[in-house]
Amino acid sequence: MSSPARRVAQQVLLRVFEQGAYADRAFAGAARSLDERERAFAQQLAYGTVQRVRTLDHAIESLGGRAVKRFDPPVRAALRLGAYQLAYLDGVPARAAVNESVELVRTARLERAVGFANAILRRLAEGARPLVENLLERTATEAALKHSYPDWAAELWWRERGAEEALALMRAQNEPPETVVRINRRKPEAARVKGAPDPELPDALHVERVDEAALEEGLVWPQTRGSQLAGLAVGAREGERTLDLCAAPGGKATQLAGEVVAVEKHPGRARQLEENCERLGATNVTVVSADALDLPAELTGFDRVLVDAPCSGLGVLNSRADLRWRARPLPQLQRDLLRVAAERVRPGGTVLYSVCTLSAEENEDVVDATGLSPESLADEWPQFRHPARPEFLLTLPHRHRTSGFFIARLRVP
Repeated sequence: MSSPARRVAQQVLLRVFEQGAYADRAFAGAARSLDERERAFAQQLAYGTVQRVRTLDHAIESLGGRAVKRFDPPVRAALRLGAYQLAYLDGVPARAAVNESVELVRTARLERAVGFANAILRRLAEGARPLVENLLERTATEAALKHSYPDWAAELWWRERGAEEALALMRAQNEPPETVVRINRRKPEAARVKGAPDPELPDALHVERVDEAALEEGLVWPQTRGSQLAGLAVGAREGERTLDLCAAPGGKATQLAGEVVAVEKHPGRARQLEENCERLGATNVTVVSADALDLPAELTGFDRVLVDAPCSGLGVLNSRADLRWRARPLPQLQRDLLRVAAERVRPGGTVLYSVCTLSAEENEDVVDATGLSPESLADEWPQFRHPARPEFLLTLPHRHRTSGFFIARLRVP
């Protein structure tokens, strides 16, 4: 019988690729019964396979001589899991990867498929790693196949950043994300949380893993340095009123000083936002369940507005395994949100626009379309200065080793 971790990983693949589920939600449901060690291995298998699936399918088809789409879903998932272990994991013996993957096929009661699945996996054991390692990356299309990205994302980065930067970005976003929490200064007990303080961001703590007890007590909040930078750049102060237009789950809203109104459209996420604010002791935050594009009239006259807008997420692909396969740019929604923000801030107030994506269409172009004057952030955060537009900030996974964020602060006349 196959190991519990591999069975869970197979379930996640089936949910993601056959039913359109989100990888993190599928994993949370499937992995409930696993112990800590098995859970970590199952997550590595599931997320790694989802992330690398384009390259894995190429290896399976090249060495197996059969289109992946022709396999039964449980067989396809088992072959992908086996290929991932054989091509990318050094700590798993090839025999174990082959045998356990074959057992996944047998457990699915597909005896007729056991023989050819075994044959394909043995070919993968011999050839998957050299095949993957020898894939070319001379063009955006070649690089997209080698590093498992959709062509459009690779072509975008190739065009906007050049081949060298694009390749570095693709490689970095296939590496594990940083494990960083934000210390909750509202609670003095947070001082006992162990970790390495970040030299650049005041509340960022590098940790080996997120302490679940500290999280439950509201002492910390898991938040990348790129995300924390966006919250800091709002510049909210005591005595001011700030509107957070896209607030859930609350990481940035609970960073802000002064009176904060946090808006969330979906009732379930609004309830979660309220619970997070309560856990973190953010009594200065009032949650409003409303559509940011159709706000109650009384929500106006704010000193500052934060628009942490929905986006394609091209800066957080290493922390959301399936996002690269479902991402799409949202420039019109972003422009609409900034229009609302400009209407709800007082004259002379500021709007902070942030997105966790790396694309001019959703970065500079959206800001330029507002006609608002940017306030330079370069003096406050010179190490994160945008390379082409120094008035903005841009964190890059391959340079700053954190999530990719574009950040702009705009002054409303």
